Amino acid sequence: MKRFVQEWLQEIVAVSTTLFKILIPVLLIVKLLQELGATEYLSMLLAPAMQLVGLPDAVGIVWATTLLVNIYAGMLVFANLGLFGSLSVEQVTVLCSMMLLAHGLLIEGTIAKKSGMNVWLTVLIRIGGALLYGFILHRIYQAGGWLQQPAHVLWQPVVQADPSLAQWAWGQVRNLAVIFGIICVLLFGLKLLKVLGIERLAAWLLQPVLRLLGIGPAATNISIIGITLGLSYGGGLLINEARQGTVPARDVCIAMVMLSLLHSVIEDTLLLLTLGADLSGMLWGRMLFTFIVVAIMSRLMNRLGEVRCQRWFYKVVSQSNSSSSLRP
Repeated sequence: MKRFVQEWLQEIVAVSTTLFKILIPVLLIVKLLQELGATEYLSMLLAPAMQLVGLPDAVGIVWATTLLVNIYAGMLVFANLGLFGSLSVEQVTVLCSMMLLAHGLLIEGTIAKKSGMNVWLTVLIRIGGALLYGFILHRIYQAGGWLQQPAHVLWQPVVQADPSLAQWAWGQVRNLAVIFGIICVLLFGLKLLKVLGIERLAAWLLQPVLRLLGIGPAATNISIIGITLGLSYGGGLLINEARQGTVPARDVCIAMVMLSLLHSVIEDTLLLLTLGADLSGMLWGRMLFTFIVVAIMSRLMNRLGEVRCQRWFYKVVSQSNSSSSLRP
């Protein structure tokens, strides 16, 4: 029992330290970009893309905010624009699906990079995948005449005045404290699963699906964690496993591709359902789209070989170079 607790505490320190060294600087950068009005400029650039997926130009600022900050911030901008009731279920579903595929890029992109994944591949997968999926979803709904009725809003967030710097800082401290608590519970659960042998059983049951997607058994549990809880949690664990060399670099990359497109499926999906979106696009269609992309990426890597993959897609993260890259 003593050894169990010691190992658990060591893992908590390793994972949380690695993750917070990424999260804290990026949170400050995001706040600075918000204060400089970067989201407004980005929304102007995104206007043509909004037309491509059948959305009004004004919606560009919603996705721009979501890209730079997170889904919650995008919802507040959506509320500020007064778009409730003016969009169809199809349009809200397309927008919410794109928000789920691409959001918080500065934080989540940095996490992916620290795991060894090429940053440009991350951007291409997230933004390119969101635009492609939004376009496909829009065309399917239009062709079938589905979800053309006005969206019914289940819950409209209360929009408050911009918080002061002190209030913002305190809010980030509370968010980081919540993340730390989740990490503690998460790692305890993982160690318990290993002791009870459930981890091996789950890996065995999921192995056929993972083999089809090109993900090795070593990344099984971490992938499940990322899909259900979020990229920050699953990504933090992947970084730690990559540093220790327990998960092959190729499996880390494939797992990160999957988690980039499909993560936090419970919380985020339920959250955006309140805007009047439909599950067909946000959950089932997104899962199918993700599995297809992952299968294509996996087979592409097999054809290119290890040398080219390390040049274009990912790099091997060792204990030494990962540690040095995290030093201030």
